[in-house]
Amino acid sequence: MDFTTDKLRSLVRKWQTLIEAFVDVKTTDDYYLRIFCIAFTKKRQNQIKRSCYAQSAQIRQIRAKMVEIMKKHASSCDLKELVNKFIPEVIGKEIQKSCSSIFPLQNVAIRKCKVLKTPRFDLQKLLEVHGDYSDEIVAAAVDRPEEETKEEETKDE
Repeated sequence: MDFTTDKLRSLVRKWQTLIEAFVDVKTTDDYYLRIFCIAFTKKRQNQIKRSCYAQSAQIRQIRAKMVEIMKKHASSCDLKELVNKFIPEVIGKEIQKSCSSIFPLQNVAIRKCKVLKTPRFDLQKLLEVHGDYSDEIVAAAVDRPEEETKEEETKDE
């Protein structure tokens, strides 16, 4: 999963600070992921000054908070649930809300997610999840309706 280049370029502007963070995390279904997050500072209400730069200490605090929230969300669910969290940007909204006391942020999102390591394929685990079908007949003969068989007979002649 990745932001498109034009989306990323449209977010970057002058007179604001860009803050990025990444974290390596393991999901509950043993996928190792590297998650990248991006955020931008925002002007406070009634601010007259043109720029809204964050100090380096504030950037470090925000980055630490980003890493903590990403670890919390990713390590508590499996890969499918995590992707479902990426789509409505649940993690980005939580980061924005929790970091607002440090410095107001805007356009907070998960920028990229890389799969570093996939779990080993385990047939037993797959059967546990999807059930055991060994008792059932998988490929059974299917009875055709009479109309279809009549059409085939006429084509053969």
